[in-house]
Amino acid sequence: MSAEHLIGCHDCGCLYHREPLNSCERARCARCRHELYRWHAGGPLRRADSLVALTLGAVLVYLLAQSFPIVTLEMGGMTSGVTLLQAVGVLWNEGMQVIAALVLFCAIVFPGLELASLLYVAVGLRRGRRVAGFNMVLRVVQGARHWAMTEVLMIGILITVIKMTSMARVVPHPGLFAFGVLTILCALVMRYEPKALWELADRLAPRPRQEADAHAVAHAPDMLVACGACGLVNGYPWQRARNGAAHCRRCGAALHRRIPNSIGWTWLMLVAATLLYIPAMALPVMYTRTIGGGAEGDTIMSGVLLFWNTGSPGLAVIIFIASVVVPVSKLVALAWLNATAQLRSRAAPLARTRAYRVVEFVGRWSMLDIFVVTLTVALVRFDALATITAGPGAIAFGCVVIVTMVASHQFDPRLIWDPIESNGERHV
Repeated sequence: MSAEHLIGCHDCGCLYHREPLNSCERARCARCRHELYRWHAGGPLRRADSLVALTLGAVLVYLLAQSFPIVTLEMGGMTSGVTLLQAVGVLWNEGMQVIAALVLFCAIVFPGLELASLLYVAVGLRRGRRVAGFNMVLRVVQGARHWAMTEVLMIGILITVIKMTSMARVVPHPGLFAFGVLTILCALVMRYEPKALWELADRLAPRPRQEADAHAVAHAPDMLVACGACGLVNGYPWQRARNGAAHCRRCGAALHRRIPNSIGWTWLMLVAATLLYIPAMALPVMYTRTIGGGAEGDTIMSGVLLFWNTGSPGLAVIIFIASVVVPVSKLVALAWLNATAQLRSRAAPLARTRAYRVVEFVGRWSMLDIFVVTLTVALVRFDALATITAGPGAIAFGCVVIVTMVASHQFDPRLIWDPIESNGERHV
């Protein structure tokens, strides 16, 4: 049995022999219940065909969504409408470069980069070969996918549209519908994980086998290390660069039994996020200027109360959860996970692992308020009648979202399970 027939659990580090699955089955870790891999209909070429079709459709819809205005507002004989890129430009010109950069990367650059990279890889797989830069491109897909927030943007667009109906006539444009379709297509594309694409490439264009891996499985299982990027279980001796660092022999990513300095870096990110959250809640996220009046600042909580008092309790609850409950809960949960991991607690490892998964899933949704602010500021540009500008609270809150996402990504969930087994891994 070679290491290529093994698979490592991302969340607890447990190693398993890969077994064939029947129709619609999924393999899960017996220890932490993390999904290891799933059954796919058809052979490798059929899977590549499906990926090419879905990704190509998503790329075309993405271009439409970025090219057309989302909505147009009509107020007092004046109209205002922008594309998403124009909305970013409005924030940039107002001196809100931090918020503009966040929206640019999370809503435009990273989604486009993910789709373009996937299409490039999928076309090569359809032809039964690895394209040039295959490993690097798939690692780009992994990184871009973590920060691409198309689904969060779509909810932000809908909230903005509902919010604007109370002050102006809202006319939908092709960009609105394109973003709706793009959200669905991106959800389908995300079913093709980069790790599964590495395995698909191994089937279509096999790599030379390494005898060292088979020896490691038989004689030195403690020397096996699962790659965090492509999932390949590497046997000793690993490939080593000139600096002595170990690298995966399939994708070239650095190999670590655990994320280096995970606990220390997580604490640092949590402290920074906590300090940033105070001005994020206290300072205005938007300023509203109307005819005959001065500038009125709105904090996150005042915006929640505004929705609640104007007959939109559903939107008030959504914004409150995304902007208050999620960030605070994430800070508390990560602090608890990091502290228990540092103390090598053996209590409730499965519950803590599930909490980590929830934190990873919900963290991105805090960007909802940033997208709402961006679209609102860009659309309400009626000169003397009404103008909305972004406030310093939006910058602080955007930084909180990013820092907490980095913190959850830096935390290594395998640390939860290390005290359970003497060597941190269990081989099944």
